[in-house]
Amino acid sequence: MTSRLDSRALALFLAVADTLSFRQAAQTLHMTQPPLSRAIRELEERLGLRLFERDTRGVALTEAGQLLLPHARAVARSLHEAQAALARVRERAAPAPLRLGVTSAVELPVLRRLQGRLALKLVSDTSPRLVRQLRAGRLDAAVVALPTETHELDVVELERQPMLVALAASHTLARRRLLRLADLAQEALFWFERARQPAFYDHCQQVFAQHGFAPPRLQEPADHHVLLAEVAAGKGVALLPQSFSGLKRAGVSYRRLAEGQALAVGVGLVTPGDRRPVRDLLLGWLRPAPGPQTKQAEVQADA
Repeated sequence: MTSRLDSRALALFLAVADTLSFRQAAQTLHMTQPPLSRAIRELEERLGLRLFERDTRGVALTEAGQLLLPHARAVARSLHEAQAALARVRERAAPAPLRLGVTSAVELPVLRRLQGRLALKLVSDTSPRLVRQLRAGRLDAAVVALPTETHELDVVELERQPMLVALAASHTLARRRLLRLADLAQEALFWFERARQPAFYDHCQQVFAQHGFAPPRLQEPADHHVLLAEVAAGKGVALLPQSFSGLKRAGVSYRRLAEGQALAVGVGLVTPGDRRPVRDLLLGWLRPAPGPQTKQAEVQADA
């Protein structure tokens, strides 16, 4: 037997009963008045009873409408309570996303695969800022560039990336397979400010001093795509971690650097001491698969 009452019909009835105005009820329901009036008439026809008296003075509940009103309210209240209870169950069943900080210093394609397998909230920033967020409890873990000051935090080095030279494809040095710092001594070098990565900056300065490398410097744009556009335009050269060779840019060539290993940037997973299950979970995804040592990339972008 088909029920003469349903939750939608009761919701429409309650809207009119609460306002005693079809116009106001329609506004509350975000619908126009004619469909609301038709729906109430259809409900009255199914019940065989009039629920509202309509005249020039306004709208009033009939005896049948007054009888239905407390039952309609009870049904609406029960539905609301059921939805709230199910929402609480859903919140408990759905794990909170893992808050993972990711350094902007290197490119990590593995994170794209990770997002498809784990519930992640990714935060991109400089390594020192990520470490501060980690200490403040705003992150569960962070992938940072090393060296970075990580006192009293657990650190697992994932890999080391030698530095490459990024230069305009039209540059005469782009004809060589291997470059040295001495070859770049007179080239304008895009380089980052010390505040972005103090420990790694100081490490590179020591290597530069050992090789007497002191080229003219340009402020490195924070956006990597802007940086590569500047390099492609011939405004300067850049020293970048090996993973950047995956960023194909017309007019840019990447070349191996003889001192690339000495300038290598580490990539480390950093977690608080009480987040070891998180650390172990992420290590299973982030550690490179065992295999032969990969060769340093040498990419000639199409000009």
